[in-house]
Amino acid sequence: MSEQRGMVEKRGLGHWLTHLGLIIGVLFIFFPIWLAFVASTVTQPEIVRPPMPLLPGDQFFENYSKALLSGVNAPVAMMMLNSLIMALGITIGKIVISLTSAFAIVYFRFPGRTIFFWLIFLTLMLPVEVRIVPTYEVIANFGMLNSYSGLIFPLIASATATFLFRQFFLTVPDELTEAARVDGASPMQFFWHILLPMSRTNIAALFVILFIYGWNQYLWPLLITTDPSMNTIVMGIRQMFPSGDDLADWPVIMATSILAMVPPVIVVISMQKLFIRGLVDSEK
Repeated sequence: MSEQRGMVEKRGLGHWLTHLGLIIGVLFIFFPIWLAFVASTVTQPEIVRPPMPLLPGDQFFENYSKALLSGVNAPVAMMMLNSLIMALGITIGKIVISLTSAFAIVYFRFPGRTIFFWLIFLTLMLPVEVRIVPTYEVIANFGMLNSYSGLIFPLIASATATFLFRQFFLTVPDELTEAARVDGASPMQFFWHILLPMSRTNIAALFVILFIYGWNQYLWPLLITTDPSMNTIVMGIRQMFPSGDDLADWPVIMATSILAMVPPVIVVISMQKLFIRGLVDSEK
C-alpha cells in the first residue's frame, strides 16, 4: 500500500511539474506578444522613454483606428483584405488541386501515372523563390500583375498536399471502393460522398497550415504588385518602418502587427480540434 501511495505521489508531482514547465514556456513565448499589445495601446513618448510600461494604456481605440484607416501607401484594412483574399485563394486552390490530382493518381489507371506523381513530387525541389524569374515573366505576359489572380495562381500547386492525400487514399479499403461500384456510384459520386467526408480532418489540418503559408507571403507579392492598393499586410508592416532620419510611429506599427496576427489565430483556434485530429489521428 505504501509503495502504491508513493507511486501516486510521484505521478502527481510529475504531473504538476509538467504543467508548470508548460505554463512557463507559454509565458516565455507570449511575453513579446504582450509587449507588442501594450505598445499598441500607449503613446509614442511612453514607448521611447524607458522603462516601457507593462500594462495597457488608454490609447487602444485611437491607435487601432489610426492603424486601420491609415498606412504608408494604403489603409491597413485594405491590406488585410488583400492578404485574406490571397491566403484563402491559395489555401482553397491548393486543397482542390491536390485532392483531385491525388484522386486521379490513386483511382484511375492510365499510362505513366506513377511517373506523373513523381514529377509532381519533384516540384518540391523548385519552390517559387527558385523559379521566380520565369514565373514572373509568365504572369506579366498574361497581364496578371497587380491582380488577385497574379497573387494566387502561381502558388496554388502543392506537391506536399498531393502526396499527403495520395497516402491517405491508399489507406482506404478496396472493399469500400467495390461497394460503391456495386451500388452504382460514379467515380465523382464516390469522391464527393465517400472520400471527401473521410478526408475532413486532413483537409482541416492542411487548411490551417496553408492559410498561414499564404498569409505570410512577402517576396512574391512584393515582386508583382506595384499598385499600393494591392499591398498585403506583411508588406505594409515592412513599409511602416522609417527610412533615413524619420521617426517610426511605434504604437501604430505595433497595432498593425497585432491586427496581422488576428486572422491566423482565429483560423487556428476555430479549427484546432480538426487540425490536431488531422495530424495525429491514425484511425481512418
